[in-house]
Amino acid sequence: MMHRLRTTRARAFTLVEALVVVGIIVLLVGITVPAYKMIQRESQNTGCLSNLRQNFSALQSYQTANKGLLPMCDFLPVVTPDGTEGGLPNLLSKFMAVDSPTWLCPSDIDTESLETGTSYTYFPGLIRFTPEIQFQVLQVLLAMPQDASPVQREQLRLQTESKLVLALFEDDSKGLFPLLLDSADRHPGGTRVPRNGVYLDGSARAIKVEFDAEEP
Repeated sequence: MMHRLRTTRARAFTLVEALVVVGIIVLLVGITVPAYKMIQRESQNTGCLSNLRQNFSALQSYQTANKGLLPMCDFLPVVTPDGTEGGLPNLLSKFMAVDSPTWLCPSDIDTESLETGTSYTYFPGLIRFTPEIQFQVLQVLLAMPQDASPVQREQLRLQTESKLVLALFEDDSKGLFPLLLDSADRHPGGTRVPRNGVYLDGSARAIKVEFDAEEP
């Protein structure tokens, strides 16, 4: 008795079914990519805040070793043919390595930051040059003895700037002035200024510019 051989053919996708599958894949990619980017931004933001806290610890160590004085230096290092000069990373090199990864924000892809070695601006390094502070510094220097050496004058200048700037930060009751902050907007997420900063009390957070309503 002869048996019939049964053959089966695999059922192929129709054009409509293929389009549905492609549509589902596109939809999943459209959902996954933004979610991944959001998670990545959150991770980078967390890393930035951690960096700022560690840098603040080095700054505190400097203060402990220098009778509570704030470091006085350029707000960013200067790039020279021989490397970087000035800036907070160089000044705090005894307490934290100049090439420590904590000086670079995880969100920073700017080549200029890599050249200077830091993603963060040292705010006291800017405030020290305000006319009000420099006028007081000049008065102190003019009162020095005529035979004071250039080294003594420079030391007194830095000490005076440090004391005056520190007083401003201590009077900042609203906590608007960060000691160290992102040098550019790198953390979008709802704040008016998408930058992170670390403050005199050691707290690290997103900077939020506040404006008081005028009283009638």
